[in-house]
Amino acid sequence: MGFRTLFKGGGGASVYNLTTSCDGNSPTRHVECKIQFAVHSTEFTFLFLTQKQMDSHYDAQDVARCDLCEIALVQSYCDFCHVNLCKPCIGEHISDDYTKHIIVPFQQRRSTLIYPKCGTHPNENCKYQCKDCNIFLCTDCLASKPHNKEHKLSKLDEIFSKKKDEIQKDKQEIKEQILPVYDDIASELENQISHIDVDYQKFTTQLSKHREELHREIDNVINQREKEIDENKLKHLSILKKHLEEIKQLQSLMHKTLHSIYEMEESNEVTPTIHYSSKNQEFSKLPPKVIVSMPKFIPKPIEKEELCSLIGKLTPLSTTLEERVFTAKKPNTSVRELLDEPEVLNTIKAGHEKLCSVTCLTEEEIWTSGQTTADIKCINTQGVLQKTIKSKSGMGPNDIAVYSDGALVYSDARTRTVYKVKNDQTEEIIRLQGWRPTNLCVTSSGDLLVAMVSDDKTQSKVIRYSGSTVKQTIQFDDDGQPLYSGNDYNKCITENRNLDICMADYRAGAVVVVNQAGKLRFRYTGPPSSTKKEPFNPWGITTDSQSRIFTSDSNNHCIHVLDVNGQFLRYIDNCDLVYITGLCVDIDDSLFVCECFRGNVKRIRYLK
Repeated sequence: MGFRTLFKGGGGASVYNLTTSCDGNSPTRHVECKIQFAVHSTEFTFLFLTQKQMDSHYDAQDVARCDLCEIALVQSYCDFCHVNLCKPCIGEHISDDYTKHIIVPFQQRRSTLIYPKCGTHPNENCKYQCKDCNIFLCTDCLASKPHNKEHKLSKLDEIFSKKKDEIQKDKQEIKEQILPVYDDIASELENQISHIDVDYQKFTTQLSKHREELHREIDNVINQREKEIDENKLKHLSILKKHLEEIKQLQSLMHKTLHSIYEMEESNEVTPTIHYSSKNQEFSKLPPKVIVSMPKFIPKPIEKEELCSLIGKLTPLSTTLEERVFTAKKPNTSVRELLDEPEVLNTIKAGHEKLCSVTCLTEEEIWTSGQTTADIKCINTQGVLQKTIKSKSGMGPNDIAVYSDGALVYSDARTRTVYKVKNDQTEEIIRLQGWRPTNLCVTSSGDLLVAMVSDDKTQSKVIRYSGSTVKQTIQFDDDGQPLYSGNDYNKCITENRNLDICMADYRAGAVVVVNQAGKLRFRYTGPPSSTKKEPFNPWGITTDSQSRIFTSDSNNHCIHVLDVNGQFLRYIDNCDLVYITGLCVDIDDSLFVCECFRGNVKRIRYLK
């Protein structure tokens, strides 16, 4: 238990800090005791505070101290100056002008309204408002010069209360309904921008194929058309980025509005609060949607007499605005909570000496592979063997994955090759030079993500393939630094439901997550504080329908569960798991876990 000891006695106070430790599960308490001993007839008081009370993340009432002496625990609060006070310091605080200070118990802080001062009677506060004249009035104003009796008077505290309710509703509407819609719009535009190179590459490829059919003398014309493509691409990018900037400016304005609302919620100032005006209706009017029609390349038959016209042309880039209709973002009501104690549903004997990988679409087709055998086995949840496929090299594959149509794909770093198996026919779909494929993932769009390491083990990267065509390369962050370590073949990879690409980088001791465009979102290197003894080196990785991330910590025989933003949620460490490697989740959110040396696949239920 960590604690601080405050020694009070004699003519002053001394502060000492001591730190020790206790079981993390032990309850924390506030212990006060008074010890008297004979040191010049002085009485000393010892106050012990648990670590919880020293932690600034806990409630202010647990740790708040007097702002004047900075030693004693707070007991009162000045609602005028917003200062914490202990009892001995109250007198000093109000000594300048006791009439202006408002001392209340600490638990009732910020409960006193701060009314505007009356312009006619400076010593009085205005507690009324004339709705007809739109002015504030104090009781002296009403008594000394009776206001028009036909005018309607309102109490400022009632107006204040209603406005506070309105502010709270606006805050919730912006946070839960309006801002999420703008987030979706921004995400859609960012996605278009991230794919624009791939989309325009199709035109360049088509143009190059047409060029091969033409004679050398028309190369200059071809180059002119390529320039037109680049110009259209720049215009397309400019249009999308301009619209995205407009959206982000509106988002920034909403965040500023939220910030102002938060300040108003904490403020007792009446004037700014009652003058608050909602901007939600303005925010709810969405900007028009920019729709940019892609140009088209139209080739023509080759005729030497009309080379320029026969090369073909690109249709001009066109932009239209489509009116958006605001639809409030509905909260996700299908979130399933984690079980307090995950349970093993059954243990499946996979029949591999060193079981490394597991992947599945259904409970009847669970594919497994190991390090020491060429057999890639398909079993069901009862452990009954359905079929066996042997790797081409006769050695254990580095990783396996399954397409939505049931086709199996596996990587072989020894031959630098990725194979696809469908209807018992094996075909080579990728062969690398200078790089070796390690781990695989089939994405929701049907693309294949391949993690690979250079032959000299100094670099790593992820390539997105459509069939055998390279669509995307992910290797460096915005500062040009490598995203992944380069000295290890174990780099398990998966795609999350939000299209993030998640990699368990064993040698780096980190889970590295990038978005669909390949931009770094976060690195997870373990929870803020860990009860585990061994270093965190993630092996397998998978995600579920709630976008949670699961990664196996083989050294500590447990699984780390993270949310979509990389925040640690919990361990799964109660299922007698030993040296965990591969992971996967099926469509029903059952978690399948490989135990390397036991050769078992454990099916675990972890959701309520």
